[in-house]
Amino acid sequence: MYTVVNYKTKKALKAAISAGDRVEVFQPGPFGPNVSDGTGCIEGPHYPAAHSWYASAVIKDGFIVSVK
Repeated sequence: MYTVVNYKTKKALKAAISAGDRVEVFQPGPFGPNVSDGTGCIEGPHYPAAHSWYASAVIKDGFIVSVK
């Protein structure tokens, strides 16, 4: 699963969450539906760049509320 904004680092994603930004997630292709509530694995940066970070996120109403 990815964030709509293409964060280059996990630190940048965490900073956005801490700043109160509403970070939306999506799941491309045939890999399953988007998660609207629960937990999910987030990866970045987006394809075609090589994924260099992964995070476990708590998602509420389609937006990330916390990241580990």
